[in-house]
Amino acid sequence: MNLEIIKKHVVTQSISLFVITLLLLLYSCNSKENQFKEKQTFYQAVNANKDTALLSIVVNKTRFYGQYEIKYGRTTKDSGSIKGNIKDNVFLGEYYCRPYGGNLKRVPIALLRKDNKLFLGNGVVTTFLGLPCFATDVPISYSDAEFVFEEIKK
Repeated sequence: MNLEIIKKHVVTQSISLFVITLLLLLYSCNSKENQFKEKQTFYQAVNANKDTALLSIVVNKTRFYGQYEIKYGRTTKDSGSIKGNIKDNVFLGEYYCRPYGGNLKRVPIALLRKDNKLFLGNGVVTTFLGLPCFATDVPISYSDAEFVFEEIKK
């Protein structure tokens, strides 16, 4: 008889502990302090060749993602998604695109945020574990950027 009482007590405590743990988990997942603030921003740039680039980017504290499209004159375009990491004012990641409507391709991308603008960086592209990336021993240049993005209001 004592064994049955102990079993009921253990089951009751186990259920109570499970419910409390579940409630704490749900509360911590929905806590406003743990949610990252993300902001979507739209940018546009036109280079010397009259090519237009459109960038829709969502930024949180350490990461970014979005859509990137380059229109070459009035004939062709590259479009796809971008994602990567943010360190200080440098956005370093990858552009997964479909050039000229062809096959999907990964291209490294670097953006420098300066004076409310984003400067597209130029660097030496290499591969690491089969994925394209910028060579670490050659600095990325932002001074002769192909595109300088300015924020547009939508």
